[in-house]
Amino acid sequence: MENIYEVKPKRDFNIEVDIPGSKSVANRALIIAAQAKGKTTLKNMLFSDDTRYMMKALQILGNKVEIDEKNKIVVIESNPKKDFGECELFVGNAGTAMRFLPTYIATGKGKVTLTGIERMKERPIKDLVEALRQLNVDINYKEKEGYPPIEINANKLTGKTVTIKGNKSSQYLTSLLLSSTYGENDITIKIDGDLVSKPYVEITTTMIKDFGVNVENKENKEFSIKKGQEYIGQEYIVEGDCSSASYFFGIAAITNSTIKVNNIKKDAMQGDIKLLEVLEQMGVEVTYGENYVIVKGTDKLKGVSVDMYNMSDVAQTLAVIAMFAEGKTEIKNVYNMRIKETDRIKAVYNELTKLGAKVTEWEDGFSIEPVAKYNEGIEIDTYDDHRMAMSFSLAGLLIPNTKIKDPSCVSKTFPNYFDEFEKIYK
Repeated sequence: MENIYEVKPKRDFNIEVDIPGSKSVANRALIIAAQAKGKTTLKNMLFSDDTRYMMKALQILGNKVEIDEKNKIVVIESNPKKDFGECELFVGNAGTAMRFLPTYIATGKGKVTLTGIERMKERPIKDLVEALRQLNVDINYKEKEGYPPIEINANKLTGKTVTIKGNKSSQYLTSLLLSSTYGENDITIKIDGDLVSKPYVEITTTMIKDFGVNVENKENKEFSIKKGQEYIGQEYIVEGDCSSASYFFGIAAITNSTIKVNNIKKDAMQGDIKLLEVLEQMGVEVTYGENYVIVKGTDKLKGVSVDMYNMSDVAQTLAVIAMFAEGKTEIKNVYNMRIKETDRIKAVYNELTKLGAKVTEWEDGFSIEPVAKYNEGIEIDTYDDHRMAMSFSLAGLLIPNTKIKDPSCVSKTFPNYFDEFEKIYK
């Protein structure tokens, strides 16, 4: 793809789009499958940068991974010995891979280094490292204290109790949950403070149970996992990605259009499906089918004030939608956006302001007030962040000559996003 994608204005259309499998579900399923007894077949698999890094890492760690991209199928047979030897795993900017792999590695033996691109080396991992050290894991920083790359000298997971902060990233907790049953002891995980992104933790515990392991959850304050349980290999369908779907929900909302979004269910495990409820508050019409959603936009969107603590990955989408609503929109309680692929709060502020919106930035969110006329011909910086590219593509449908820089960064989670987007013009 060229380094710039120019969005052409368009309104009042009716299209149907297909959404790929969820990155969150796919990478959890890959880690589970790499520990399961027997063969696991994953269907509707997402093939993106993040999942490819995870699959490659699991192969290097001795798991058998058969890939059929055409049919969106991955078959995995685990490495039961978990003797990893000495190796280095490069995971790009895949936060889920960097965070899910360490606990899995710690349950085996070997000397494994986890590293990534320069931005990954700026993304904190201290809370997970400290948690693993409480479980007697020998883990060290290779460069900067508190950040990747890290080196794990694995010799089984031997600890019993760990306390982890709940307010940074649910992925640290998920890492512990996904692999703790393969420790040498029963493990209790205590949460310090309020737990961020609870729906993502619910995805984790649901999938763990789907594969045959029980987790005791005491009101999101304490999680207990008995040793010796086993994941059982099976056929498993990766549900559609609600974060990826959010852009098409938003496109319909702002352009007075109707979009049928396939591979999305009302009862999806992902918390980001709740964006549809927010859009309904704004005046959008939503109809749910068996494995699809139909979203019908309106000419009169209303601004909202919403706590997005449990769906921060779609906050950028709502921020762009808010430019075309009547009245102020407030997006609150999303501090963890600052430790994603980029500081997303700052990035959203920068690009909305560039377009001419009236934006107030807070430490944990922002407010957006629409203006009568936006700046045309603006080039949107995407900060090597797939969600910036996809969310700001919406703006160009109503603001002429809006250009998205580095559109190929969408390959992280939705490689064919702009192919689906182009259906608007056909």
